[in-house]
Amino acid sequence: MEGKTTRLGLYKCYQCRKPFTVRMGTIFESSHVPLHIWLQAMYLVAGSKKGISSQQLARTLGLTVKTAWFLSHRIREAMREGDLAPFGQGGGAVEVDETYIGRKKGMPIRGAYHHKMAVLGLVDRESGRARLFHVDKASGSNIQPIVLENLSREARLMTDESYIYRGIGREFAEHSAVHHQRDEYVRGDVTTNTVEGCFSIFKRGMRGVYQHCAEKHLHRYLAEFEFRYSHREATGCNDEDRANQMLRGIVGKRLTYETTAARA
Repeated sequence: MEGKTTRLGLYKCYQCRKPFTVRMGTIFESSHVPLHIWLQAMYLVAGSKKGISSQQLARTLGLTVKTAWFLSHRIREAMREGDLAPFGQGGGAVEVDETYIGRKKGMPIRGAYHHKMAVLGLVDRESGRARLFHVDKASGSNIQPIVLENLSREARLMTDESYIYRGIGREFAEHSAVHHQRDEYVRGDVTTNTVEGCFSIFKRGMRGVYQHCAEKHLHRYLAEFEFRYSHREATGCNDEDRANQMLRGIVGKRLTYETTAARA
């Protein structure tokens, strides 16, 4: 119920006796940035296939780089969907693969991948949706729980020849693998090309647009690229649809600048 306001848009709840605005409980809470700037920023992020840098967002919207950086991270939280419906229901094919990007803080260069950040990707061919996870290490003990939690047991699992998936594959109706070391990338409908295409978009954006990502923020960038991939034109979504879907995720995901910058 509206009461006396000290500023436009401020209301008073006569049950708890506290003032509130429509921003409360959303990613917009306690932000001094006008809502129309927030909405423009969300549309720009939704429509940028490989992402949009804080510098570009700042120039386009007339913000400081610090403010644009914080807006970007709040928007990424809105893109984090957390859908728990398992992939591969009805015996559908699900591609699973891992990739590496960047460099772990303080980790010396050792071998091909040990100093890099590991990412696990799942793509459901039927729905076209993806899920991307940052894992501490691409090992069976780290990957198996994620795969088991996110895939239906009736799924047809598609992987490469990595030993990581040998034990996991026995948990599903079918497990087929292509042997990249033998230059085999497609065998019938067995391939990991779809999930590798998802990784390709992610890496082009991270290297070409964002250029650097601290490990503590990687999960938010993964949420951004996962969201856009799952809601791309091939799945029937345009820029407006993505922006509208993003707005559905604004509730209950408030961040402060201090916790965003310091979160480990």
